[in-house]
Amino acid sequence: MTTEHVTTEHGAVEHGAVEHGAVEHGAAEASEDWKHWHEHRVETVSAPHGPLALSGTHWIEDYPEGRLPDMPGRWAADGDAVVLTAAAADGLLVDGRPFTGEVRLGADPGPAAEARVAYAERRFAVLVREGVWGVRDFDPASPARHEFRGIEATPYDPRWSVPGRFIPYEEDRTVRVANADGRERGLGLGGELAFRLDGQDLTLQVAVQADGSLWAVFGDATSGNGSYRFRFLRTAAPDAEGRTTVDLNRSLLPPCAFADHFICPFPPPGNTLGAAIAAGERDLLR
Repeated sequence: MTTEHVTTEHGAVEHGAVEHGAVEHGAAEASEDWKHWHEHRVETVSAPHGPLALSGTHWIEDYPEGRLPDMPGRWAADGDAVVLTAAAADGLLVDGRPFTGEVRLGADPGPAAEARVAYAERRFAVLVREGVWGVRDFDPASPARHEFRGIEATPYDPRWSVPGRFIPYEEDRTVRVANADGRERGLGLGGELAFRLDGQDLTLQVAVQADGSLWAVFGDATSGNGSYRFRFLRTAAPDAEGRTTVDLNRSLLPPCAFADHFICPFPPPGNTLGAAIAAGERDLLR
């Protein structure tokens, strides 16, 4: 943008006023976008089958008789699927229709509201982790959903949005990390995201998502001391030269902040930053 000369009310010539105004306008627009994002997040997590509704995650191998806690039907892992067997008295729906008999179920790929199996208002979502099959029970009547008061989040500040560069690994890596349920699982990583914040050079190991976006699980100096014990961050897909924007204003609480039954991975080695990231979602309002 070219610089214009603007005469002030004092008669002096102020250089760059138009550029400054444009920057202020851009920051105001970004702040407004962040407010809409935050409002949408609150609506999403508190939706009838959002994260707050998760009332149980049950691993089928822990129930050899096929009876999962407070869930009708019989559930059995069978190779690449879960076999559900039910009678009419069980009251289950599959694909929106009353179900009797036997059906093979793969992992539900979408949101819990779209899970194939329903029981009244509840949704039973099938999942698999490292070959172990389980079923999640999403109940709109969960206490956590009805006690939810909101998400504590730091308002938008442009200082937390900085340029970043993605450096892919020559080959994808898998590291073993602890999960919120006390088990270790593999976490796939595709490269490093480098950025500079307040004069510090920082890096995060990231996974590359199906849409090309980057995803990281990280800790920082505020973790457990002003913020939840760790958080997630997603950035837009990098361009051909690896450039993207690291917007820490959109740091996310992991699902396990909303319900104990999620199995979120903890940060991999190197992803606990010494910097204090006092930005984005910090914790649940108490």
